[in-house]
Amino acid sequence: MNERQTQAGLRIKSAYMRDRHLWRLIIIMLLWFIFMAVTRFSKFYTVVNFQTMFAQFPEFGLMSLGVMVCMITGGIDLSTVGIANVTAISTALLMQHIGGDSRHISVFWVVVVFLLAIVVGMIAGGVNGMLVAKLHIPPILATLGMGELFTGIGIVLTNGSAISDFPTTYAFAVNNRVLGIPVQFLIFAAAAVILSFMLIKTTYGKKLILLGTSQNVAKYSGLKVDMILIKTYLISGVCSALGGMIMLANYNSARADYGSNYTLQCILIVVLGGVSPNGGKGKISGVLLAIFLVRALETGLNRFPQISSYYVSLIWGAVLLLVMVLNYFTENDISLFKKKPNNFHAD
Repeated sequence: MNERQTQAGLRIKSAYMRDRHLWRLIIIMLLWFIFMAVTRFSKFYTVVNFQTMFAQFPEFGLMSLGVMVCMITGGIDLSTVGIANVTAISTALLMQHIGGDSRHISVFWVVVVFLLAIVVGMIAGGVNGMLVAKLHIPPILATLGMGELFTGIGIVLTNGSAISDFPTTYAFAVNNRVLGIPVQFLIFAAAAVILSFMLIKTTYGKKLILLGTSQNVAKYSGLKVDMILIKTYLISGVCSALGGMIMLANYNSARADYGSNYTLQCILIVVLGGVSPNGGKGKISGVLLAIFLVRALETGLNRFPQISSYYVSLIWGAVLLLVMVLNYFTENDISLFKKKPNNFHAD
């Protein structure tokens, strides 16, 4: 083997090691699709099934994008579902007020409520960022507490019941299709493209990685750590708010306890996509692939009537633990069966 072939082989190996999370996701996805083709081909491989799949994952997919940017910094956002629900509730109440006795509002007001949702998400995310950056509260505690606070606000606003008597124009607009593509997916795709541009093409992405790698190094490098953290949690809040708006259209109602299992799914997606829980590592491409994989897994499981929906949380929890164990051994190049060296020497 000549030197050129050796260098080419090393480049291929380096590219594989760099993107092994992506390759692992692709392999898992191919195996799952093959399994579904063998066992449930007629029920899984239909146009309606894939249209439904693309229409339903944007709500927790958007929340996952928010969790991703927070986890890259070494933090986490556990308030995503709380922000989503309080956003859906507040906009549903606004549409009730605008529509009055009518069940219809103009498209202009649909745009207005989306802008309001973004504002609500920015405020909620900004508060999370202030708690983490300025008061130095650990992200897991700050966002967990804020998530419970937002849920409590939602319960107070609704008296614990669901809001469903708001104009139907909103659900019709968001559940519509443009050239056969669900509007919900277009909203998710737009958010993913904007966030991808920010992470890859701007200095924000590099600062985020440096901050997650070492906050002290980032601080001594002259980065405004507080502002980066506030901006990151603000982005997460906006993503959560948009996810709440899609939940509002899907359920055609708003309630404080909707999407209770989405927090676990978001964390699973982000870790499965190759983002390190310790921070400093992660790619949006891996998270996007993981979002589609988790939705394909859930849709496939629903095609087996003998698997109860009550087992879904159990399955996601087990998969999350398995993925974290696999990441530990692959990232540290540890083998379960590798014999540890004996460092004991007798005198």
